[in-house]
Amino acid sequence: MAVNVDGRTARAVRTRRAVVDAFLVLLGEGELRPTAERIAERAGVSLRALWTNFADLETLYAAAGQRQLEQQAELARRINPRLPLEQRVAALARQRAQVLEFLAPVARAAQLREPFSAQLRANRARQYQIAREELAQLFAAELTAAGPRSEELLNALTAASTWPAWSALRDDLGLGAQAARQTMARMLYSLLSQPFTDQ
Repeated sequence: MAVNVDGRTARAVRTRRAVVDAFLVLLGEGELRPTAERIAERAGVSLRALWTNFADLETLYAAAGQRQLEQQAELARRINPRLPLEQRVAALARQRAQVLEFLAPVARAAQLREPFSAQLRANRARQYQIAREELAQLFAAELTAAGPRSEELLNALTAASTWPAWSALRDDLGLGAQAARQTMARMLYSLLSQPFTDQ
């Protein structure tokens, strides 16, 4: 009996992984609203198997968000916070450009559904949390030097280095990935290297 249970569990895990990967691949290919039928077809599973493993779209979004975090972690490399500021900024811009280009298809699709999906909004909030934690560690010295305005500086750094800024550079301004990366680096360096005073 245990063998049968283990076999069913393993099949369920494989099915869930296949469905999630199929969903992400379809988004990556430009299908911003793939149907359940298309996802099941791409995953090589029946529609019934899809809905057996995912109660609704929200549970699929949750699993896809977790899968993306795993893939994102594989792309990210720790940047030494003791490097000179210019080197830290350049390294972060390179890393963010790589990660945001990877996330772009799903981010564009999520924008269409976020108003109607609590899970997609939660996925986005988690991405912001990860970005802020990374920024806080990498630029701890500069944030400390900002004193009571450290939260303001962290908010500015977050806004300049997350998906909305990347989308504005790539989609709205039509910049190539390298030009967008260089522009992001310029924004980050300006924020970190110049003391800010209210006018």
